[in-house]
Amino acid sequence: MSPNPKSIVILIADDDAEDRMLVKEALEESRLNNHIEFVENGEELLDYLNNKGKFADKHQYPTPGLILLDLNMPKKDGREALKDIKAQDHLRMIPVVVLTTSKAEEDILRTYDLGVSSFITKPVTFSSLVDVMKTLSKYWFEIVELPKS
Repeated sequence: MSPNPKSIVILIADDDAEDRMLVKEALEESRLNNHIEFVENGEELLDYLNNKGKFADKHQYPTPGLILLDLNMPKKDGREALKDIKAQDHLRMIPVVVLTTSKAEEDILRTYDLGVSSFITKPVTFSSLVDVMKTLSKYWFEIVELPKS
């Protein structure tokens, strides 16, 4: 196990600007040095993943090694986006971690049924969010072997 986390892009899909800022700060606080990209809804997420529209430049917007997905977003919510991601051969291997305020059993069951890798309820405090991001980064970037993108 190498001491440095694998250098992969983390794509965060969340419509809430404050949540995006807090997750970014928590990742930085957990000393994660991976490149982070943000999208604000499910349509942007799929455009990014398929290099369409403003995300057409594959070098500027490379395939992420991990997606952090909020469920409740406008245009196309996280559930719909997850279903689309897992239906596409070139995207289905990307690990998707739901990071949401929802604690609904229906959301947990449905997202696992759709192929989510993990379901995490967003912590209420920043220090708890930092702890979650430390655990998440240790697991995904030090322990687990991810497919090459």
